[in-house]
Amino acid sequence: MMDQKSEEIKNRQQAIEREHEEKQRKADETLHKLVEDIDNHPDDYRTYYDLCSFLVQLHNYTQAEELMMKALGLFADRSKKAKETLTYGLGNVYYAAGEYDKAIEQFNSLSDGNMKTDAYIMLAQSYMAKEDYKKAVVFALTAQGFRRQDPEINYLLASSLLAIGNFKEAAEFYDKVLAAKPNDGKANFDRGIVAMVLEEDFSAYFDKAKSNDPKYFEKGQKRLADIEKFIQVKNKK
Repeated sequence: MMDQKSEEIKNRQQAIEREHEEKQRKADETLHKLVEDIDNHPDDYRTYYDLCSFLVQLHNYTQAEELMMKALGLFADRSKKAKETLTYGLGNVYYAAGEYDKAIEQFNSLSDGNMKTDAYIMLAQSYMAKEDYKKAVVFALTAQGFRRQDPEINYLLASSLLAIGNFKEAAEFYDKVLAAKPNDGKANFDRGIVAMVLEEDFSAYFDKAKSNDPKYFEKGQKRLADIEKFIQVKNKK
C-alpha cells in the first residue's frame, strides 16, 4: 500500500517536473525569438518593448529595467512616439517590481494623448498599491473621462471609491462594470460588499462571484467578516 502511494507521489512529482521543463523550454524559445527580433530590426524600438514586456512576465525586473534604459538611450531623440512608449514600458517595469514611486515618476512624464489615458490608469493603480486612495480616485476619474464605458477603468474607479468609503458612488461604477460584464466575479463580489453596507439585497452578487471566481470569493471572506463587524457597530450607534 505504501509502495503504491510512493509511486503515485513519484509520478506526480515527475509530471510537475515535466510541466516545468516544458514551460521553461517555451520561455527560452520566446526569449530567443525576441532577442533575434532586436538583432534583425535594430532600428525598431517596438522589439525592445516586446522583449521588456516578456522579461517582466518572467519577473526579471533588473534585466527589463536595463533593457528599457538602453532603448531610451537609443531611441528617445529619434521619435516622440518611441520615447513615450519606452517610458511607459519603464513605468510598467517599476510597477511590476513594486517600485511605485519610480513608476509614478515615469507615468507622470508622459504627454502624448494616446499614451496619457493608459498612463492615468497606471497612475491610479500605482496609488492604489501605495494605499493613497484619494489620488487613485483622481487619476481613475480622469481616465474614465476619456473611456467612459471601459469596464477596466470603471472597476478601478469603483474600487478606489470603495476604499475611501464612497459606497453610493462605488455602486454606480460597479453597476457600469456589470452592465458590460455581468459575470465578472470580482465586480460581483465587490458590488455585494457595497450592497451589504448600503443595506441592499446582496445574495445574488455573492452567488455570481462564487460561481464565476471562487478564488477571489474565498480570498474575500476576511473582507466580508470586516464589513459585517462594521455594519454591526454602525447599527449599535
